[in-house]
Amino acid sequence: MLLQRWICPTLLSAASGHRSAVLKKDTPFRHKLKHTRLFRSPSNTDDMAEEAKKLAGYAAVDNHVQNNQVVGVGSGSTIVYAVDRLAERVRQEKLNIVCVPTSFQARQLILQHGLTLSDLDRHPELDVAIDGADEVDAALTLIKGGGGCLTQEKIVASCAKHFIVIADFRKDSSALGQQWKKGVPIEVIPMAYVPVSRTIAKRFGGEAVLRMAVSKAGPVVTDNSNFILDWKFEHIHNWKEVNIAIKMIPGVVETGLFVGMAERVYFGMEDGNVGVRDPPVN
Repeated sequence: MLLQRWICPTLLSAASGHRSAVLKKDTPFRHKLKHTRLFRSPSNTDDMAEEAKKLAGYAAVDNHVQNNQVVGVGSGSTIVYAVDRLAERVRQEKLNIVCVPTSFQARQLILQHGLTLSDLDRHPELDVAIDGADEVDAALTLIKGGGGCLTQEKIVASCAKHFIVIADFRKDSSALGQQWKKGVPIEVIPMAYVPVSRTIAKRFGGEAVLRMAVSKAGPVVTDNSNFILDWKFEHIHNWKEVNIAIKMIPGVVETGLFVGMAERVYFGMEDGNVGVRDPPVN
């Protein structure tokens, strides 16, 4: 598993309120970055993870967002830092940016930061989409949907010319299931959750469990008014084939398997650097 060690030069100036050049024109998104610690040393693992999320989010926005773009805004805890940086750049550089959300949370983030909100009706083609992931393997196959927004996240990502993923060091795996133990989220029509669960277990092994809510009685309900099954698989699969097969089961809306979609992943690392992974060359 190859993971390059990078750090975004614009982050060095972000703390002081100044932004330096991002990339050379003849080497788009390929600029070798220095090993430089940017933030204070975190006191514990949680603080370290938050600093790592910030590093990844800042690097993605600085390296992939330009003026006059339509940007897909993902969901989850890591995307908060990316939106922070996006709003900062819009203010400082007077950028013209239109944002398309992947969830109610993303929509609120966009509005709270005073960014321009749009949708796929008005902007069906996006320049770039930035989103987090629950786990990333060596081939850039993702598990997403821990926050329940997988369907809209996949739709927005599929509409983008470039799909960029941001994550902290805990999401980095050589194979799916190595770090993320909660399974693959699968959004289903409510009336179909039992037959879909049975079919998945019978055909692919493991167990597909209805996700229950924490602060309400009953199951988690998505932004699309559907249920979520978390498929806890037992072994590594051909994820492209499995993804297609599960989507063909009547009642399945979408899976949290993102296969062959991510163009690049930025990992905020424990040591204050940013790791970058591109798809393997076949």
